Amino acid sequence: MALLSGLTLIRSLSLFHLTLAFFLLTAPQKIADQNLVFILGEAMGLPHPHSFQTKTAPTALLSVVLALLGLSDLFAVSLPEEIASYYWGSQTPIRLFFFFVLTGYTYTFKPGGMGAQRGRSLAPEAAEGLNNSIVFTLGFVEMISWFWVSDQV
Repeated sequence: MALLSGLTLIRSLSLFHLTLAFFLLTAPQKIADQNLVFILGEAMGLPHPHSFQTKTAPTALLSVVLALLGLSDLFAVSLPEEIASYYWGSQTPIRLFFFFVLTGYTYTFKPGGMGAQRGRSLAPEAAEGLNNSIVFTLGFVEMISWFWVSDQV
């Protein structure tokens, strides 16, 4: 038997989402100044975003999305065991794949990375804002967490 069950991991991940939503809404700079964000960003050579220094409309929207995700996951974990196993058996691989692609994209298309544009470009890339240390850290932590959940469910 595992030390932590899959449903316990999902509960803790849901509470992590709610905590992250609270800090993004009230003080986004606390998220940007975390040691894990700095260490992973520097290790991967990713830029540190300056848009998290103050409260902005995008951080408030991200806060609402994370709160919705955390609350819906908390309610889904409380389903009966038979239904929850089917639900999380289908949700876990999808979320794991999504965060794997997000983390890979952030690293591959970073400034100076393998997939980055060479030369000058007048128009910015559509997803240029995703190539920073905060997005990479969030994707990396989520990817590790959902891999652990998939191993337990």
